[in-house]
Amino acid sequence: MPTGTAIRDVRDQLFDAAERVLLRDGPSALTSRAVTAEAGCAKGVLHRHFADFDAFLAELALDRAARMERRAADLRESAGTGTVADNLATALTDLLGPVAVAMVGLITSRDGLRARLRQTWPVGVPLLTDAAAAVAAYLAAESRLGRVPADAETGTLAPTLIGAAHMLLADRQAGPPDAGAVRRIVLTVVPGAEQEPPG
Repeated sequence: MPTGTAIRDVRDQLFDAAERVLLRDGPSALTSRAVTAEAGCAKGVLHRHFADFDAFLAELALDRAARMERRAADLRESAGTGTVADNLATALTDLLGPVAVAMVGLITSRDGLRARLRQTWPVGVPLLTDAAAAVAAYLAAESRLGRVPADAETGTLAPTLIGAAHMLLADRQAGPPDAGAVRRIVLTVVPGAEQEPPG
């Protein structure tokens, strides 16, 4: 590691390495040694920038949750275009992509990481709660446009969609589901989701 490298660069390098290990080998393989080996740096580099490995993993989870905001904005901006079913199916597949699903598995498998995250994230699981908030905001926008029933419980529909889609997308061995599987979930959960925008 060159002297004078900015801490943000080191953090990004370590976060990207951790993500590669997580996606390739799963949560149980994610150790500080595996991360630094993947990043091509000395083990001490990680401990120079983070109090311990759970602090590192908590920062990784929060960083990946923050990256979800662009996807959430894209979903909100799609309100009133296409069909609700297609917009949600695309967004759910994107929001719950391989990195998000792997991060949720990591968070649920490590007690120390969950305890660390509770200090700044008191409710829910990062990434899943972000995804649910994005879907709820989108459904509320579509409700205002009349494409989702005005009495729809968007605060209930959103986590229902996230939970069902997460179960479908979380199988690391089976590979991605067929393109229509997530859409079928949306059509089952959201009334009127096939409605086209007014012409």
